[in-house]
This record gives sequence, structure tokens and C-alpha cells, in this order.
Amino acid sequence: MDIQEILSKCDHTLLAQAATWEQIRGICDDGIKYHTASVCIPASFVKQAKEYVGDQLAICTVIGFPNGYSTTAVKCFETEDAIKNGADEIDMVINIGWLKDKRYDDLLNEISAVKKSTGDKILKVIIETCLLTDEEKIKMCEIVSQSGADFIKTSTGFSTGGATKEDVALFAAHVAPHVKIKAAGGISSIKDAEDFIELGASRLGTSRIVKIVKAEQVPEGTY
Repeated sequence: MDIQEILSKCDHTLLAQAATWEQIRGICDDGIKYHTASVCIPASFVKQAKEYVGDQLAICTVIGFPNGYSTTAVKCFETEDAIKNGADEIDMVINIGWLKDKRYDDLLNEISAVKKSTGDKILKVIIETCLLTDEEKIKMCEIVSQSGADFIKTSTGFSTGGATKEDVALFAAHVAPHVKIKAAGGISSIKDAEDFIELGASRLGTSRIVKIVKAEQVPEGTY
């Protein structure tokens, strides 16, 4: 698989609690240079990052992150604020406790409300697969498919595990055709990236693929 095809599907990510503007600016520079799908950054840096990159790069941020148990009103406010500041894409975390309690209507209503706040921007729904049973994952495929969201996403990268090939294959078998898949968390090699894409992922949440390409010093123009 061509390396540029892989890079074009990467949300180049920096969500560490101690992330500084210098580091955020650095991944923005890398995102522009290597033509990634977006950079995924904390909401507090969205305005500054969008002013910095302009139309050269999509800015993605996270909502209800990483635990997902903010109220729906708070998630909607966070989303509207992020978009006002220039976010192009929103990755929200579901209320996992609601899923465990089988509050399926509440989950659907919340995701739909956040999608309404997102407007014509892209919404990805993080379900934190490492905390779920296969039955719960399949149920979330159904709910996300009904919600109007654009993507279902495996993981925050802040819990007990990240994306697995089994989960991406499960998503591909159970989401509606209009729902895309984002694998995130623990994608550590070009081979990992290729495998996830071949299984059906349209996006990869990772900080490592660009680092690998940079470390290999791929000649300018060949990526």
C-alpha cells in the first residue's frame, strides 16, 4: 500500500495532558507536510491551530474526552464552541455507563444532539471498545448507524486498550453503509496501518505513522 494513501487516512494525534503549543504547532507542520487527513488536538488549541494552518489542514478535536460522562448539554456546548473556534471534525465519547445500563434511547438522543451541534462538520463517535462486550459493540454499531454520525471510532487511547483488528472487522460487519470506521489507539507500525485499512478503516488515529515516515527520512516527493 502506498505510504501517501496511509498518511491521507491518518488523524495525526496529540492529546497528552501536558501538550504545549510548540508541540501542537509541530504536529500541524507535519500534518501539512505529509498531507494527513487532519490533526487531532485538545479543544483549547483549536482556535490557535486553525489560525495557524488556515485551509491547509483539517483540525479535529475531542468532546466529552476521555471518559464520556459529561452531560449531553455540556457535550453540545463543547462541540459548538469547538466549531466556532474553527474545528472541522469532532470526535465525541459516548456515555459508557448508559450503554452498560442499556439506556439505548439516551445514547441515540445524545449522539443525534451532538451531530446537530456539529452541523455539516464530521462527527466521529468513540465507543471505547476495550470496555465493551461484543454484544455492546454491535449495539453501538446500530445506534451510531441511526444517529446521523459519520464515523464509529474504537478508542480514546486513554483506557485499558486501543484498536484491535477484530473490533474493526466487527464494525465493518455491523455498521450501515454510510458509517465509516476510525481505528485509534496502539497503531504502531505501517503494517498495522495497512491491516486496519484493509479491514475497513477509513481513518486511523495515531501519532506514530508520521514519526515512522520522518525517521525513515523518506525523500521529498516520494510520499
